[in-house]
Amino acid sequence: MENIDDIVLNFSEDSLFILNVVLAFIMFGISLDLKFSSFQKVLSKPFSLSIGLMCQLVLLPLLTFGLILLFKPLPSMALGMIMVASCPGGNISNFMSSLAGANVELSIVMTVITSLGALFFTPFNLNLYGMAYAPTREIMVVVELDWLKIVSTIMLIIVIPIVLGKSFSHYYPRIAQKIKGPFRNLSMLAFLLIVLFALAANGNYFMKYIGMVFLLVLAHNASAFLLGFLASRSLSRPAKDIRSITIETGIQNSGLGLILIFSFFSGLGGMAVVAAWWGIWHIISGFMVSFIFSRI
Repeated sequence: MENIDDIVLNFSEDSLFILNVVLAFIMFGISLDLKFSSFQKVLSKPFSLSIGLMCQLVLLPLLTFGLILLFKPLPSMALGMIMVASCPGGNISNFMSSLAGANVELSIVMTVITSLGALFFTPFNLNLYGMAYAPTREIMVVVELDWLKIVSTIMLIIVIPIVLGKSFSHYYPRIAQKIKGPFRNLSMLAFLLIVLFALAANGNYFMKYIGMVFLLVLAHNASAFLLGFLASRSLSRPAKDIRSITIETGIQNSGLGLILIFSFFSGLGGMAVVAAWWGIWHIISGFMVSFIFSRI
């Protein structure tokens, strides 16, 4: 079997452009739900928000590095785990929080703050932990990441759509209220179809390596959910806040991860397969966690 570290997944420039556009539309749709009153309400009791941000931005990348030292996956797969953990909260976390009976306002605020914080934390954590682990350091040295280009990419597909979405909902509240549901659902469906298309276009590689990646992503994702749950529960947060923090920590923006992987790592095999499978698996696991919470 060909080494997953040596393969490059096929993803055309046109497909990458469409993925960028779809992710930008998803972030636009998320910001339509954002209200200043939500920020005021969440910030009036900032302890839960602080715990959630600490889990996502600091503890999850650190936990991921620990899992890499424990499992010792192949370098490109390890770097894929670091990439996913370095990304902000996922675009379906708010929907999952509503299903779980969680604090949806906390979930939305966390998603927006971590998405804006991705300008710094995504390249910082990727570089920090990618360079800290010797096998992945070899890849990082060869790639020579351009921080400015990464920040520009995140600005275009994350930050600017959030600002535009918030501005649109402020000036056209009635239209925003009508379109936010269908808009979010269609953009999410489009994102899932693109991920499935990327996997189908590389079906031979995916079928070869899914056995290696499946358990790794399952353990990584489960650890992320558990981290959010234990951290918030141990600090005696309200039940709804615990649910939001758990879901936000376990749902990562793998779409951004894929864009960065295809843009800066040339679709490196292990990275792309890990991020793509995470993008599918966290939908399944998110529904499972939400269902459990909704029954408690």
